Amino acid sequence: MRITTTSARRRRAGSAAAAAVLGLLAAAGTPAYAATDGSVDRAQDAPPAGHAAPVGTAGSARSAAGIPLAISRLAQGPGRDVAITIDDGPDPRWTPQVLETLRENHVKATFCMIGTKAQKYPELVRAVAADGHRLCDHSVDHDVTMDHKPVAYQRQQILEGKSMIEKAVPGVAVTYYRAPGGAFTPDSRAIAAASGMRPLGWSVDPKDWSRPGLEAILSTVQGKLPQQPTVLFHDGGGDRSETVAALKQYLPWLTEQGYRFSFPARTTP
Repeated sequence: MRITTTSARRRRAGSAAAAAVLGLLAAAGTPAYAATDGSVDRAQDAPPAGHAAPVGTAGSARSAAGIPLAISRLAQGPGRDVAITIDDGPDPRWTPQVLETLRENHVKATFCMIGTKAQKYPELVRAVAADGHRLCDHSVDHDVTMDHKPVAYQRQQILEGKSMIEKAVPGVAVTYYRAPGGAFTPDSRAIAAASGMRPLGWSVDPKDWSRPGLEAILSTVQGKLPQQPTVLFHDGGGDRSETVAALKQYLPWLTEQGYRFSFPARTTP
């Protein structure tokens, strides 16, 4: 059931945690959200289930830590840069294969990890960090309905997920937060930014998690390239053989097209 703006506000008004978080937004003097691509926070206007659409916001609001509250959807860099992001791991079967493919193509990516999986496979978290990839908090257990839950629950999912990843690799920063299924809210963005994590969306989604076939994945990622794209892939959540096969073809293709590999924008709008 879709949560209306009124009901979402009523829920937040009843929570002291919500008031504290929203104070960040008010202090910045900007609206809670402002979409640039027709999408908005899920608490305001829910898109279809799954990774159905990129989520984007605009605005100059920042947390006390200096992290923008807006959802980053593009790669950092001046032009033909692309950010590869990998979700839902780590996974003992697929993460090593993804790492090897990235290594072969001299690509650094951003791994959005589920806290309970990072806790179960800390050696894989360390392997990702050792290869120079960046870490992203993907919540404790990938609850795609967390935008319908109280702010205290959202806070727990975000901060405990981050802690689980950090415990696997002490001293390595977790610099992004990606909401499961894109289920961002103004509150969750503020919570993430206040803890030093840039809310992270995407601009290209091949829906590889649904196993649409290698050709379908390649058609999407090669045919939808905005300037400085952030591309969404997965190394967990099921059979990721199509993802690995697609990366083996896609990464060399990007290099041939003159793209450079970067990370998602973190400190700029």
